[in-house]
Amino acid sequence: MGASLPIGEPAPRDGALPVTVDPATAFGVYLHVPFCRVRCGYCDFNTYTSSELRGARQDEYADTLLHEVRLAATVLEDAGAVRPAETVFFGGGTPTLLPSGDLARMLDGVRDAFGIAPGAEITVEANPDTVTDAVAHELARAGVTRLSIGMQSAVAHVLAVLDRTHRPENVATAVRAARAAGLQVSLDLIYGAPGESLDDWRSSLEAAIALRPDHISAYALIVEDGTKLARQIARGEVASPDDDLEADMYELADRLLEEAGYSWYEVSNWARAREYRSRHNLAYWRGSDWWGFGPGAHSHIGGVRFWNVKHPAAYAQRLAMGESPAAGRERPDAAARTLERTLLQTRIREGMPVAELIGEGRHAVAGLIADGLIDGAAAVRGHVVLTVRGRLLADAVVRALTD
Repeated sequence: MGASLPIGEPAPRDGALPVTVDPATAFGVYLHVPFCRVRCGYCDFNTYTSSELRGARQDEYADTLLHEVRLAATVLEDAGAVRPAETVFFGGGTPTLLPSGDLARMLDGVRDAFGIAPGAEITVEANPDTVTDAVAHELARAGVTRLSIGMQSAVAHVLAVLDRTHRPENVATAVRAARAAGLQVSLDLIYGAPGESLDDWRSSLEAAIALRPDHISAYALIVEDGTKLARQIARGEVASPDDDLEADMYELADRLLEEAGYSWYEVSNWARAREYRSRHNLAYWRGSDWWGFGPGAHSHIGGVRFWNVKHPAAYAQRLAMGESPAAGRERPDAAARTLERTLLQTRIREGMPVAELIGEGRHAVAGLIADGLIDGAAAVRGHVVLTVRGRLLADAVVRALTD
């Protein structure tokens, strides 16, 4: 039910921030909906099926989360940093397991507490099976601008090994419903599942491209400790992901998506045009401020990171007592912030300023250029920009720049 929370200092009961916050910093909102019908075997997100809720109620969740929204508004007002949300992202779990009216009320609560900037990007993640014409239109009327659909694969046996329950053809139905409601569409894909061939992956990519979404994400499968998939691999029931095959799959995705008119802007993300890039995720990679609402959600405000208690029942209990649900927090030092910036900013198309590297990191740039991993011309202009991408190569660049 999600990875362990970080170890940090205790958070105060009132949630007060220990810093002065710059109100000019961009602000985003993440709304975590921790409910799933079935737990996917590869997933270690903080999500819960109905049998795992133990004292929490799905039908009360929207009202519970709105308590945290109001608390956050007070905290930010005291810090002099209430500002309109430029992005709002409903993630999970499966947000569309809640009634559309609950999602609309949560969004209205954000609007009332902070305001929502003109032209804000407002995204809802969705399982294809939960998207109907009625749902899509209700979300659009509430102010949602973008639907992120968990396609994962177009191949039935790959969906089965991932424990995904939707039928491949339902992806097209969900896309049509979103389009009819005037919503932008993003499709999420996963590659490297046990038993998935390069031809299987090609079929999924071609199926996704044929639907002409505005945005496509393609993530390499990572086997997380404690998941069903990790246990299956440990018992020898399924094979571990093959790094070389995953690299081939990434290169195929990059080529087919570029040929179809999608431009890469982050290691795992492509968009048909600049305006279709995920502004919410770019805010994470650029180190902006965001407040994450919901059990287990993480936040970053004014250089302070904090995270909520994990279980929905504990989360609801804290808020019912008038207390912050934050379990802990930390203020990374300069070296940790530089490492984090390197991890995040080298993933995006704009890259990272060479001047921000510390220690041996700057000396590694020349070798990385010689190895063809970063762009020499961009480095002359003062930025580290990847030329060869994919998770494994991006990780290699980060290691070289931070050792």
